[in-house]
Amino acid sequence: MAKSDRHHLPKLPDADHFRSLEWIEKANAPVLAIGRDYACGLTVPSHSHSRTQLWWARSGVVLVYTSGGRWMIPPGHALLIPAGIEHSAEMVSDVRMHSIYISPEASEARRPLVLEMSALVGSLIDELVGAGNEASSERRESLMMELLLTEIPRLNQRPLGLPFPRDRKLAALCRQFLEAPSASANIDAWAARMGISRRSFTRLFRQETGVSFVTWRQHACIFASLPRIADGEPITTVALDAGYENVAAFTTMFRRMLGAPPSVYLRDQRT
Repeated sequence: MAKSDRHHLPKLPDADHFRSLEWIEKANAPVLAIGRDYACGLTVPSHSHSRTQLWWARSGVVLVYTSGGRWMIPPGHALLIPAGIEHSAEMVSDVRMHSIYISPEASEARRPLVLEMSALVGSLIDELVGAGNEASSERRESLMMELLLTEIPRLNQRPLGLPFPRDRKLAALCRQFLEAPSASANIDAWAARMGISRRSFTRLFRQETGVSFVTWRQHACIFASLPRIADGEPITTVALDAGYENVAAFTTMFRRMLGAPPSVYLRDQRT
């Protein structure tokens, strides 16, 4: 399967997108639901909401940027974005998005969280999105909203957020790594490029990202692989390019992060 070309001038949202943002800020309902389709390559400029957003990738892959990191939303997952956090987004593939917006008090999250969607939460969001296009009793919608607000805190978190350092030199190394990830990258090589000792590097890296270098490297390799898998590249090719000695090792790490092997992810991506 041929790769999709993501290296073109960014496409911006249409007028409907900005009208939706205005509606979100003015509406009074406890839960707002919106469904939209976005084309591959479209970028959403940096913005924030007065409500907390749950952005569910119904299909496709979305990359969200904040000042504190990058967050990948693969199919079957959603990104919880707390109210007031500036964020922008890039559609890595064609995306069908269902979003809900809730009161900031309805969630205790203070940073973005990638959540694995449950069948129940997905069905509730589908119903609320569809309710905007058909007759639905206020009582029924109210019950669905109440149940949804109860179920969101029960969703499992997935480590698909990649913290980015503020240190400019270290951030540059991290960006270069994402362009050519390698599971064999080591601390000594990075420390040498930074011109500091191994001990100073490990301390700096944890201070800047909140995780160890090894943990960040593992997550970054899987993080960088998702767009390629979404493009339909063979899993073997992606695994070997990422520096894994075999597909089994890559699959084990993939399953640990996403809760399912790449084959299941690919199947969900195509449905």
